[in-house]
Amino acid sequence: MELSIAPVTKPSNILPVILCGGNGTRLWPLSRKSLPKQFVPLIGGKSLLQSTFERVASLARGYPIWTVASEDHRFLVLDAADAAKVSCTSILEPVGRNTAAAMAAAALNAKPEQLLLFLPADHHVPDSALFAQTIEQGVTAATRGTFVVFGVTPLHPHTGYGYIQAGSPRFSRDDNSSSLLREAEADEAIYALPVLRFVEKPSQETALSYLASGDYYWNAGIFLVRADALIQALEQFAPDILEATQQAVEAQKHDGNFIYLDADAFAACRAESIDYAVMEQHQNVAMLPFQGAWSDVGSWNAVADLTMADSANNRIVGSGKTHHACSTYIHAPHRPVVALGTKDLLIIDTTDAVLVAAKSHAEQVKDIVADLQKQNLPQATEHRHATRPWGEYDAIDEGHHFKVKRITVKPGASLSLQLHHHRAEHWIVVKGTARVTRDHETFLLAENESTFIPVGRKHRLENPGSIPLEMIEVQSGSYLSEDDIERFDDHYGRSLVNELKQEKK
Repeated sequence: MELSIAPVTKPSNILPVILCGGNGTRLWPLSRKSLPKQFVPLIGGKSLLQSTFERVASLARGYPIWTVASEDHRFLVLDAADAAKVSCTSILEPVGRNTAAAMAAAALNAKPEQLLLFLPADHHVPDSALFAQTIEQGVTAATRGTFVVFGVTPLHPHTGYGYIQAGSPRFSRDDNSSSLLREAEADEAIYALPVLRFVEKPSQETALSYLASGDYYWNAGIFLVRADALIQALEQFAPDILEATQQAVEAQKHDGNFIYLDADAFAACRAESIDYAVMEQHQNVAMLPFQGAWSDVGSWNAVADLTMADSANNRIVGSGKTHHACSTYIHAPHRPVVALGTKDLLIIDTTDAVLVAAKSHAEQVKDIVADLQKQNLPQATEHRHATRPWGEYDAIDEGHHFKVKRITVKPGASLSLQLHHHRAEHWIVVKGTARVTRDHETFLLAENESTFIPVGRKHRLENPGSIPLEMIEVQSGSYLSEDDIERFDDHYGRSLVNELKQEKK
């Protein structure tokens, strides 16, 4: 397969586009639809998205990094960007439609000649310098219109990854006879290998043969491509996806750093991965090998492998304890969890659900989540603990006609001006100072002081202080779900989301 080469133009700066979709069901119960794995502090106290922001910051050269994320997760994205000390622009999907549509939305919002680096939000790559160096090696080929993909040198016959078969290099820095090299700038070399084919998750026997052959690589799901080249490829191989996404982009709305794709047009788009929609059919694809450590953190076994083992191959995060146990992984951030006489087990403890699984069944966790969803168990998709743009809350107790929450409000932050039609609320300040608006009155509450918000009263909670406000909220009423809220004024754009949804009714 020959690589077609377009006329050389001056390379553009790379624009990283982090794909933040996915629910991470194989990492349940820590990862759930309301807080997928890319937003969970999973490794070294950082979320995978925060680490991804930090990893691509040097490539962005100080410009905003783009993300494509769910509307429901937009503030989680901002929190991760703030933690990584980077700025970002978020293209928001009203529904998930896989990577082809997500990448199309970014390309349609970019300048045609812009080099876009698409990468997942939930991968672990500890060597950021080597990663950036490898990406830079793909600039020459990508600038000429080639799709550049990145493959990871396989360490073992993994059956949960896709594979890329690469051909022999057609040119190198030392190949002075190559016309391609003569066309390149003097200080650049082209390292990309021609891609022969993409292969989905193989059997164990097939994966062993791939490892032995030496010309197969794990598919990292990372792409470097010019925006116009991606659009042209979609027009050729997936015109329906491109057309639906174009309509969603043409009718999109902007609010600060958020870009809201049109809900109806995007929902009508076919859901398919870029691999199936384009890459398996495209002829102008090259691959760069990445020689560093890499993990897609796709299962609890993968998470365990990133944790240091003791002499019995036990791996522990938090307050786990083992006795006469071996090859056992314990994730216990909240309370002591003891494994006695266990072997080859995964034990994951959260505040409202516990997973105990044989390591050999780690890939089947997603099937359990599907079963829990069919039973309408809230633990399948929702966390007891929830993050909000103003802070967070933990639903610590609940019963018939009552719910108790521990609420933390960031310094200077405030909740929306709102009312509830079916519940009343009692607020008790535990730490800090609260400014309370209740109908037409506004007053301060100090530590150990409380107030009452009757049903149907407009109210707002603010933290005017310099330390986090911590309080206990006791809700009482006939209906206590989170959708019993009418917002009148909001600092975080949630009123706009409600308006967009109302327009579609």
